[in-house]
Amino acid sequence: MSQGSRLPIATPARRNKPRLRLTRWIGLSVFGAWVLIAIFGPLLAPYPMGAFVSDEIYGGMSAAHWLGTDYMGRDMLSRILTGARYTVGLAVVAALLSSLVGAGFGMLTVLLPRWLEEGIRRIFDTLISIPSKMMALVMVSAFGTSIPLLIIAAVLSYAPGAFRISHSLATNLATLEYVQVARTRGEGRFYIAAVEIMPNMIQSVLTDMGMRFVFIVLLLSGMSFLGLGVQPPAADLGSLVRENIGGLSQGALAVIAPALAIGTLTIGANLLIDSLSNSRGSQKE
Repeated sequence: MSQGSRLPIATPARRNKPRLRLTRWIGLSVFGAWVLIAIFGPLLAPYPMGAFVSDEIYGGMSAAHWLGTDYMGRDMLSRILTGARYTVGLAVVAALLSSLVGAGFGMLTVLLPRWLEEGIRRIFDTLISIPSKMMALVMVSAFGTSIPLLIIAAVLSYAPGAFRISHSLATNLATLEYVQVARTRGEGRFYIAAVEIMPNMIQSVLTDMGMRFVFIVLLLSGMSFLGLGVQPPAADLGSLVRENIGGLSQGALAVIAPALAIGTLTIGANLLIDSLSNSRGSQKE
């Protein structure tokens, strides 16, 4: 080999790019499909969600019922297409509110007086010490089950984690020169938080919100499996698993299909979040 020739050396970040792109597209496709199902699923359902369409319970796949029938002879495909709206919709709303509350307080507290910042931190530290399922169970036991209450329980459970991450990021950003210059100019706290700090932590906040979405899906599905989530005649994916659990010994699609739906939804979201996080890390390198 001549002295002037050089072979290109692939860095770890460059070697990982094809894998990251593949992971991102798989995650985006799976998660995007479930978002579309949540939006248009009820319109695509071949039968009304609660319609009794067959005399056969726990029926298998057929031309009339692609995912079989449930314990009451209802079409499972229609119930999953309709129930996904509750699972995805409630999780998206709760994740957005959790991130808004957590990130909002996380940014503002670093600009508040020390005693007020300490008080807000203590409140969120107290909330984060309570397990999410325990908090949800206590709230449901005290106030009954309803969709607004499920959202509030999820927000109270996961906003403290979002607060802790955003507060740590905002604390580091608040020491940088451009934030100090804005303070010297006499800019207000809300301006500094919204214009100087938020744009530089938005990617991390969005990634964290994606993780909150996965946690909330599992929380709400677990609550529904216990019979404390979405109540009949409505149903989400977790309640579809619970009401058909008697068909598990028969390997019925009525219990396997909604369980796989929850699994693919969370896996798709995780793959998408993981690829976005890794690509951001590669860009920094």
